[in-house]
Amino acid sequence: MTKDQILQKINEIQDPDIGIGLVDLGLVYNIDLNGKEINITMTLTTPACPLAGTFENQIKEKIPLSKNIKKIHIEWTFDPPWSKDRITEEVKERLGLLI
Repeated sequence: MTKDQILQKINEIQDPDIGIGLVDLGLVYNIDLNGKEINITMTLTTPACPLAGTFENQIKEKIPLSKNIKKIHIEWTFDPPWSKDRITEEVKERLGLLI
């Protein structure tokens, strides 16, 4: 899988409150392909968000292990903290966040 394919799969997972994909919300900071491992660095809109485990499970369902992918590791970070600035322009427009 390529980084773009991984991002597309992750973006199919939506925030349950607003129905926007995790990538479009700017929650994915980095995808690192290291041999047969995928390392994903991402964040949540708030450190108190209870959905980290849910999102992790959904990502692992969207990107199943195979002969080419032996491990998926998700690192949660809040540095830098998420902000509305990370949302794609298209989604900002749809949500009425553009002035």
